[in-house]
Amino acid sequence: MNTPQYRTLAVANQKGGVGKTTTTINLGTALAAVGERVLIVDLDPQGNASTGLGVPSSEREYTTYDVLRREAALIDTEKATPVPRLTIAPSGMDLAGAEIELLDVANRHYRLRDAIAEYAAQVPDLTYVLIDCPPSLGLLTVNAMAASHAVLIPLQCEFFALEGLAQIMRTIDQVRDRLNPQLELQGIILTMYDGRNNLSRDVEDSVRSHMGDKVYKTAIPRNVRISEAPSHGKPALLYDLKCAGSQAYVRLATEVIQRERAA
Repeated sequence: MNTPQYRTLAVANQKGGVGKTTTTINLGTALAAVGERVLIVDLDPQGNASTGLGVPSSEREYTTYDVLRREAALIDTEKATPVPRLTIAPSGMDLAGAEIELLDVANRHYRLRDAIAEYAAQVPDLTYVLIDCPPSLGLLTVNAMAASHAVLIPLQCEFFALEGLAQIMRTIDQVRDRLNPQLELQGIILTMYDGRNNLSRDVEDSVRSHMGDKVYKTAIPRNVRISEAPSHGKPALLYDLKCAGSQAYVRLATEVIQRERAA
């Protein structure tokens, strides 16, 4: 069997509001900008990645909900974005019911893995799949991890960061043990970082001391332009390339590519 030429990365954290969707959108944009062929899979029922890339609900004929139910293929859901070489499989609120509907289905943990493999066979120049996970560690996130080569964890620089990190690390270990032996931690992304804030610096020191070089050198700063961009249906890198947040995501993409080449 040929080794797949693409890499699937799950962007996951059970806490909400830590920058998962923002990271997925802007990392995908930065990767596409340097020539990678990227598919974003929106696996969050809120559908923020889809909206943030300019795909309104009215244009989502098929979604990842249909994919998990095997009523549509990923390529049927695929939508273009404002970024060349970056497409998205959008989400919708129906996805919230998928965990209950698939509860008794055989091989339910591998629905997304199989769909991505089928898609990759149809899109031979695919190099990256980024999965935007919901803020939970339920079946949707487990599906994402079972389908992925590695996990990226956005970690907000706040007091309870390490507590939440320990929980998601346990989930990664469990998925590796039971469903996906190749799964690894690609890295931890410090988000909403404010170097003037003692707490941000303390969290950074603590996470780096515990996780070492698994923490990316690049930290994503708090940035108004990053917050504004989704309301315009654009990644921050298109909305304002020169802002501090966009430049941080460009540097992060370089680190991700370097780690992937070393994997």
